Amino acid sequence: MTFGARYRAFYGTEPFVRVVAHRRGAFRYPDPKVLLGSNYCDVGFAVDGRRVTAMGALDNLVKGGAGAAVQCLNIRMGWPETLGLDFPGLHPI
Repeated sequence: MTFGARYRAFYGTEPFVRVVAHRRGAFRYPDPKVLLGSNYCDVGFAVDGRRVTAMGALDNLVKGGAGAAVQCLNIRMGWPETLGLDFPGLHPI
C-alpha cells in the first residue's frame, strides 16, 4: 500500500479532512488560501526516499475556535457533525 493510500484510508471517514497530496499540479500541497472560510483541514505529504514530510493547512478562524465550537455542539446534541459547517470556502478550486 502506498503512503498516499494509507493517508486516504486513515482519514477517509473524517468529514473535514482532505488528503491533497498529488504527484504534480497546482494543488500538490495543502494551500491555506483554498481553505479560507471553510472548516476543512487539508493534509499533504512529500516522500523522499525514507523521509516523509507531512503538512497540514487550515483556516484557524473557522476550523479553529468557531468551527470547533459548532462541531462539538453538533456532536453533543446528536445532530449531524457537519451541520452548518459544510461551506466549501471563499476560494474556488
